[in-house]
Amino acid sequence: MGTLTREEAWQKLCEWTETASLRKHARAVELVMRAAAGRYGAGQADEGRWGIAGLLHDADYERWPEEHPARIVAWLRERGEPEIAHAVSAHYTRWNVPQDAALDRALLACDELTGFVVAAALVRPEGVRTLEPRSIRKKLKDRAFAAKVDRGEIEAGAKLLGVPLDEHVAFVIEALRPHAEELGIGGGG
Repeated sequence: MGTLTREEAWQKLCEWTETASLRKHARAVELVMRAAAGRYGAGQADEGRWGIAGLLHDADYERWPEEHPARIVAWLRERGEPEIAHAVSAHYTRWNVPQDAALDRALLACDELTGFVVAAALVRPEGVRTLEPRSIRKKLKDRAFAAKVDRGEIEAGAKLLGVPLDEHVAFVIEALRPHAEELGIGGGG
């Protein structure tokens, strides 16, 4: 078990990621993963590690997109965090790393969907406050909206967790709502 703190993880993210949008995505996935620890993991005992996995999953993407996620995975292993390193490896489906643990499955299931929910909230006058799964389902069918988001990965993520997609969407929305202002998805201006 590693000893990586949230503060050290945030410093690494900021060192390698300069854009506010990617830092916000990392923070949003961190928040959803902390909530996921309570639903799919061991609760409070997993919250810190799961949050760090969410925070750092794309930490090397901006600086080294062709190598992603090799740099952050290597850094996590050096820091004695093999579980988080494996989850970050497994979230990058092109590597074909199996999602063996609950942490691996949750990170894969929460990453793309969190980004999509944030994108949907940004185009609504009320932001995430009144967002519902049916709105997300409708947006998922619109291939022009958030075109880079892998819809197949969103569907596969819910299946990995063994929950209906609408239930998983509702979970992500609820995890983000209390943090709407911090994430800039509160709407209204």
